[in-house]
Amino acid sequence: MLMNPLSALSPQPVQITAGVDRASTIASQALQDGAYMALDQFGLIEVEGADAAVFLHNLLTNDIQTLMIDEARLAGFCTPKGRLLASFLVWHDPKTLRLMVSADILAPIQKRLSMFVLRSKAKLTDVSAQTRLIGLTGQGADALLPIFGALPSEPYSAIHGGPDAELGTLVRLPDAAGVTRHLWAAPVAVFEQHVSLLQPLTRTSAHVWDWLAIQAGEPRISAATQEKFVPQMINFEAIGGVNFKKGCYPGQEIVARSQYLGTVKRRAMIAHAAAVDTTLAAGTDVFHSADPGQPCGMVINMAPAPDGGHDYLIELKLDALSHGTVHLAAADGPLLAFSALPYVLPDKNA
Repeated sequence: MLMNPLSALSPQPVQITAGVDRASTIASQALQDGAYMALDQFGLIEVEGADAAVFLHNLLTNDIQTLMIDEARLAGFCTPKGRLLASFLVWHDPKTLRLMVSADILAPIQKRLSMFVLRSKAKLTDVSAQTRLIGLTGQGADALLPIFGALPSEPYSAIHGGPDAELGTLVRLPDAAGVTRHLWAAPVAVFEQHVSLLQPLTRTSAHVWDWLAIQAGEPRISAATQEKFVPQMINFEAIGGVNFKKGCYPGQEIVARSQYLGTVKRRAMIAHAAAVDTTLAAGTDVFHSADPGQPCGMVINMAPAPDGGHDYLIELKLDALSHGTVHLAAADGPLLAFSALPYVLPDKNA
């Protein structure tokens, strides 16, 4: 049985607002009609070689060996203590595997993963400079039909342009705030050749993509939040980022213990604050009014909200939602108003 955690708490939980309804209605017509944005907040690691899939399978939280060429998957890379060092979107093209990761941690993550190569036939290369990562919303992906001929129809499905994906890869992501999302990963030369296809669309900020990810309840590990969370603390298993049937990987025992023993008492929630201070970003502590001296959670991701203020993905103790108020940075800091997630969590949180 699955449930939304807010419904399992007090009948009068802390400042639960119509935040999700607000988010679903304020997505502008431009996003629905078609918009695109350059996703410079991400980078791309290419993993090639005969052992590439096995190599990653043994290191990441998801099953990479069964990843098909027409799909993408979320995955994480953990410390031996089960704390996330990175979160990825992974896909398979005809020749290589691709890992999309927060740009600010790409270099150290590539270096750390490379330490495990040893005798494996796998090579990791930063191909960020050779690739354009473009987010498309609403009907925007239709502009790429001349390249791909069709669009991926289901969340985390993928199609490739050309027999060797030489025109890039198009990945469908889950809808957010009532808006469809696609990711186009294109070689720079291909993007420059076909960028005119995007001219009818509205070009917008990468912050909009981050805001949509928050509305989708999708966490992104960045430098400020490395080693802070076990996957379940940020709902990573609930959105398909963890496979509990695969073999061992760093931290697997801790992650499995969190899943099968006890109750997950900390989760990621969507919140809004009128604060405009952009320093209250990822890694900022949050505090409960009843216990001002001890943080009850942490900001995972932040983005400007279309109707003003900022929206946040917050990791926090679930019992903090049952009474009192939750604030950014200090017990008297900006007030957070929480809203329901767009997906359900396991009922062990009840």
